[in-house]
Amino acid sequence: MSIFGNRKYILTRGLDDYFTGVYKAYKFIALFFKEVFKRPFHMREVIHQTFEVGLKSLALISLTGFIVGIVFTKQSRPSLEDFGATSWLPSLIGIAIIKALGPLVTALICAGKVGSSIGAELGSMKVTEQIDAMEVSAINPFKYLVVTRVVATTIAIPILALYCSFVALYGSYINVHAEETSSIISFYLNAFKTINFLDVATAVFKTVAYGFTIGIVGCYKGYHATQGTRGVGKAANQAVVLAMFLIFVEEVIIVQVANWFRYF
Repeated sequence: MSIFGNRKYILTRGLDDYFTGVYKAYKFIALFFKEVFKRPFHMREVIHQTFEVGLKSLALISLTGFIVGIVFTKQSRPSLEDFGATSWLPSLIGIAIIKALGPLVTALICAGKVGSSIGAELGSMKVTEQIDAMEVSAINPFKYLVVTRVVATTIAIPILALYCSFVALYGSYINVHAEETSSIISFYLNAFKTINFLDVATAVFKTVAYGFTIGIVGCYKGYHATQGTRGVGKAANQAVVLAMFLIFVEEVIIVQVANWFRYF
């Protein structure tokens, strides 16, 4: 085979693998929406997975949000001081954290922690044939393993993002209070003064989309893991990378759509 024929074969095979992957992902997502509204709902497992996603990420989210609030305030203060507008600092911090940083930081942390965990857990169950054993036992593994985890991430991550935003604002308040001795009530009132309903709705919608993305990507990569223990690590790594990439894509799209609504 000539060098050109070999390149054509590699390109054709790459395109086939890509479109096959897209089709499998489409079928996986379509099956989720088909199963999520069917009984049984496995509420005990949903609550358990929500606990795993939410409460066990709380310490990391708290620390990260607090540091983000302090650092962003320290970085913003000199620029506002040049224009004599330090009184606008709480409003600036509120806009930045509630509209962008809170949801995005939470999603990225959970993509790394939760996405890799789901991918590795389901991947290990796949390569050790535990999923096949569940099918033999007349249990729907997709319903029990995938649907419950995706629902849990979709519920937990918006709550974590809201919590992260308030912790970040508190970190910002500590920095502002150290410089200006302002009260926490006036700080929060000024921080939310420029936030409207569209901003809050956009932030909530983003976090729901992020949660669904993290859950579905982690489950998809783990559910289709191959090549033994090596495939488990590969599935966990791909779940993190793909989830983070899709989060950034969703961020750009949702922000653009929200900006269109501002003109109506």
